[in-house]
Amino acid sequence: MLALLRTRRFAPLFWTQLLGAFNDNLLKSALVVALTFGAFRRGDAPEGLLVNLATALLVLPFFLFGSLAGQLADRSDKARLARWLKRAEIGAMSLALVGFLVGSVPTLFVALFLMGAQSAFFGPIKYALLPQHLQEDELVAGNALVEAGTFLAILGGTLAGALLVGLPGVGVPLVGVVVVALAVAGTFCARRIPAAPPSADAAPVDPNLLRGTRSLLRVARRDRQSWRAVLGMSAFWLAGAVVLGQLPALAEQLQAGEGGLTTLLAAFTFGIGVGSYAAERLSGGRVDLGWVPVAAAALASLTVALPHAGSLASTAAILFALGVAGGLFAVPLMSLLQRRARAEERAQIIAANNVVNALFMTLGAGYAALRLGGGAGLEALFAELGLFLGIVAAAALALAHREAIRLGVAALVRVVYRVDARGLAHLPEEGPALLVANHLSFVDAFVLGGLCPRPVRFVMDHRMARLPGLGWLFRLCRVIPIAPAKEDPALLERAFAEIDAALAAGEVVGIFPEGKCTRDGEVDVFRPGVERILAARPVPVVPVALDGLWGSFFSYAHGLPMRFFPRRFRSRVRVRVGAPVDAALPAGALRDRVLALRADR
Repeated sequence: MLALLRTRRFAPLFWTQLLGAFNDNLLKSALVVALTFGAFRRGDAPEGLLVNLATALLVLPFFLFGSLAGQLADRSDKARLARWLKRAEIGAMSLALVGFLVGSVPTLFVALFLMGAQSAFFGPIKYALLPQHLQEDELVAGNALVEAGTFLAILGGTLAGALLVGLPGVGVPLVGVVVVALAVAGTFCARRIPAAPPSADAAPVDPNLLRGTRSLLRVARRDRQSWRAVLGMSAFWLAGAVVLGQLPALAEQLQAGEGGLTTLLAAFTFGIGVGSYAAERLSGGRVDLGWVPVAAAALASLTVALPHAGSLASTAAILFALGVAGGLFAVPLMSLLQRRARAEERAQIIAANNVVNALFMTLGAGYAALRLGGGAGLEALFAELGLFLGIVAAAALALAHREAIRLGVAALVRVVYRVDARGLAHLPEEGPALLVANHLSFVDAFVLGGLCPRPVRFVMDHRMARLPGLGWLFRLCRVIPIAPAKEDPALLERAFAEIDAALAAGEVVGIFPEGKCTRDGEVDVFRPGVERILAARPVPVVPVALDGLWGSFFSYAHGLPMRFFPRRFRSRVRVRVGAPVDAALPAGALRDRVLALRADR
């Protein structure tokens, strides 16, 4: 992956992006610190209002110019456009230098808005350039390096701005010189980006910003899940804008000075990086929405607790935890957005996401400025933000309760058993699939459902589905109750119809073709119901072998299940998932596949 940094196809873009992100955050951080603690602090102007105004000015251009930026990135030579934008950055930073030298806050605010506009236009370029300059098998590495570089630039620029502006006597003019020098360095890097011409069938640019924005939003709203992901990420960035805007006031309240503010900024930024990494590791590279409601609930509670921390260390710890929760919240939503977007609309949907994110961030910063300007305290502001995030968490839980339940069950399974699971990657990442597994105990569905990376709708005996104390859980998980033909033929037919409808909707259905728990620990004959399902709806069939649950409290090994005191805890359970097989295989052949997997030690 690091070898890309030695190629001209990638390295100039990487360093251009890194220097630009570093410069943006250095300018904003220096201005915020100067307004709160340093040379630009004024007693007749509330610094909370000015700090939130600075945040809004940096973000507002993303909302205003998002549609035009996306069109230009698709319809221009992106390398040439990058070079023009870096020259514009020199002009904006020269204006910032003048503002720092003469001590003009309005001039600095204009420079900040111009830098936000430059960033809004440059943002789509990096995502459009990568597919043109990198091979398909290099795209993941290229995106990972760009994201890592941007994260480091945000953290480094924020820290550098706070430290430089605090230098006695020379800090303010030095910041102005540094931002101009960084803009010049970024321009030299941009000159080495290879040409990236537009496609031959690119349509003309529509300069009507309102019409272009409406078109972007219309595309994003076409898919309900994509639009929900956009709104979820926008809610997170609204909260982030409010929290970051109040960090100077928190540092002042703690009497921590510039060094304390730097610590708080670093804790929050580093937390987002850790949370993003954790989201990728915990999901195994798949889209896992189960963490979204959990992370949203954590964001709500931590936000309310933030102004009551009482010390710099505890405040930094809460901010770090907020950042981790934010990464766990935002990364799955962005992954969902990228996964569901059609290739020909992906850039438009990402641009629409940026527009809505910027709108929410501007609204958040504006609301905070109005509340603080009206005399509200930080405790009230963060309580209101926590209430907003609590509503977001409730909505996320309502929409992703099956995924959240799966995470809880998975955690419980790993506590109770020592799980040895192999082959889970064989389950298709999207689309319908039928899981067929042997049946050892009454908790087989819990074990398998908790381990599978996608929610599974299990077919379950109607008596078990109505079990007192668990019926509500099975209904939430949308199990499909079934009965023998001789007992309730109507329910049997409804079960087959519901299985077919679930597969037609692209869901994963889990069945135990033996029809009952084993009485001797062996795999019984697979009944022909599985053949009927696949004859009506040929879908990938994923064989699964379970082992280690026979002899447990929930099996028939010692007579009726759950009629004796549990004799084992943390026993070893093996799960083997095979590659999808042909839907035309008969039930006996599917049983043979499960037996072969069970023999895999």
